Amino acid sequence: MSEINIACYILAGYVNLFQSIWEIIIYTQNPPLHSQTPLIQSQYLKNTRGMQVFFKLELLQPPGSFKLRGIGKLCQQQWQQGVRSFVASSGGNAGVAVAYCGMKLEVPTTVFIPASSHPIYIDAIKSYGAQVIVAGTVWDEAHQAAEAFAKEHGAAYIPPFDHPLIWDGHATIIEEVISQGMQIPDAVIVSVGGGGLACGVLQGMHAHGWHHVPLIAVETVGADAFFQSRKAGQRITLSAITSKATSLGAKSVAPRLLQWTHEHDIKNVVVSDLDAEQGSRQFAHDQRMLVELSSGASMSVVYGNHPVIHALGSILVIACGGINTSHFNLMT
Repeated sequence: MSEINIACYILAGYVNLFQSIWEIIIYTQNPPLHSQTPLIQSQYLKNTRGMQVFFKLELLQPPGSFKLRGIGKLCQQQWQQGVRSFVASSGGNAGVAVAYCGMKLEVPTTVFIPASSHPIYIDAIKSYGAQVIVAGTVWDEAHQAAEAFAKEHGAAYIPPFDHPLIWDGHATIIEEVISQGMQIPDAVIVSVGGGGLACGVLQGMHAHGWHHVPLIAVETVGADAFFQSRKAGQRITLSAITSKATSLGAKSVAPRLLQWTHEHDIKNVVVSDLDAEQGSRQFAHDQRMLVELSSGASMSVVYGNHPVIHALGSILVIACGGINTSHFNLMT
């Protein structure tokens, strides 16, 4: 090797070192907005089903759902680039996460939400100081209004699920469970609305050598754009959202999720709203914590002993959370 090549090799090493140091400095000065959440095992399911079922408790994020991981990463990036106002569209939980980020970063935030969403989301968004604008009857219509508003006002548009930085943020779930001692499971279960969580989890799985682990993607009847797209062999748009799990109510999924079907073993499961409610209630009975229907959909697969898990011994369920737990009807 010539002296010039040696010098270039040494210089490249220094560049990588300084880049790593700079990334550490940036991380220290601007730590992520999300929290590390517990990873727990269900003793009940171990005793009754003979399975090792682990729950990643994203319901314990400050705004109540996994959404903070990806949306927090995107909001921080926009803030570091000088953006000083956020605009978002959401069926509920993503808007709450953006409002929370706006509060933490002291950035004025406007969230567009469809009329089909529960008032609990509006109250939560406003509690963090954000403005709420009700637009359309489904998320897709709120999304269009929000994009136009952001363009008109020169604000950063923060989508709820379809952005690479959002997937990067959600991918930290897998990195985190590994750091918490999680061994490679036989399957990972996620709920799917627009597909942001699934895209992030798949990215994290591939980054950490879980290429062979199936992903079980769970939707509810009437909010099953992913399943219908796979069935049709192309990305489709639902004519309407009829599921009560409105936070899963994207009429079409992120194109990246369909690309993942060619790169990873993804098993689709569609459950009823009643299944999702029962799943959330069984989780509450087991773990004494409440989740909304969107999260209950995933829970129903393990508590209902769905055939897709019969041959499995170890399962990781992403307990995505969500703040609309009104179906528990706590007054009775």
